[in-house]
Amino acid sequence: MHKRSVTIDGHRTSISLEDAFWTELSAIARQRGLSLNALVAEIDRARGTLQGVDKGGNLSSALRLHVLDELKKARRTNISRA
Repeated sequence: MHKRSVTIDGHRTSISLEDAFWTELSAIARQRGLSLNALVAEIDRARGTLQGVDKGGNLSSALRLHVLDELKKARRTNISRA
């Protein structure tokens, strides 16, 4: 578990995630041409629309679910290309 501080809409907050999730979030941000802070802020704003997470849900959980969703999309893309 690794704790990092990020800035969301001008406010600093700390988030604890396993290293594997930080690694994947960083890769997703790089792939999209975003900073990690920008990606986290985007996920935070959209977390009410993520499956299984409501507006009051935990940001760490929303980040994990976002990584999972991105990995699932990549897998489906790879399967459809095979």
